[in-house]
Amino acid sequence: MKTQYQHPILTIRAAGLVCFWTAVLGAASGVFLAFVQPAVPENQWSYPLNVTAFSAIQVWFALQHVGLLLGLLALSWTGALGQSTLARIGHPVAVASMLGFAATELAAITAAHDSQDSPLVGLLGAAYGVFSLLIGAALVVEGIAVLKAKVWQGWQRWIPLALGVWVFVPMLPALALSFVGARFAIAGWMLLFAALGWALTRHSEGTMNPVAGTPDRGEHPLPKPTPEPGRTP
Repeated sequence: MKTQYQHPILTIRAAGLVCFWTAVLGAASGVFLAFVQPAVPENQWSYPLNVTAFSAIQVWFALQHVGLLLGLLALSWTGALGQSTLARIGHPVAVASMLGFAATELAAITAAHDSQDSPLVGLLGAAYGVFSLLIGAALVVEGIAVLKAKVWQGWQRWIPLALGVWVFVPMLPALALSFVGARFAIAGWMLLFAALGWALTRHSEGTMNPVAGTPDRGEHPLPKPTPEPGRTP
């Protein structure tokens, strides 16, 4: 049975555009944090920014995660995930994890004055860690679902899996080892989200097949039988 698109193409493309630009700006934000002149001691949670700047950028990060969330939602709207069990498991977990990231970015503001070893900072770090593991695993599962569904073709079909793998290598090791390295690893993740957004902005029903193995525009009628010699149809 053919799967019908539930969202207009323009809606998918608009969500992809939001995902693309929030991801690009997110990558730029990571590079900025890697090179900005520190305004507070390194053991302060808001490092390298003062409390005011830290609060502002955390609000931006929360909004940015909403933009990335639109990209994840639009991915499912294209039908690229298929209808497998992997898709039904991976997608809700990825969406919930992204929402968790957005909420944690806002909650981080409450610890702006704290040192890195405060209980609140420890709780926030644990939240970031849990959501990182969840979204990494969920995106890997979604990525496998996209490959199995065979709805997306070309380089686009590898993006969801790449997003999940990147969380585990190199992002999580970089987060544990180096502040600057972590900023660049996160920036790289954002560029992968930008690639997802770009693919979504190019979405077209004629190039994204609703069911693997079927023609792009749906089923074709059966050919008419060839009349026998000497007879008219």
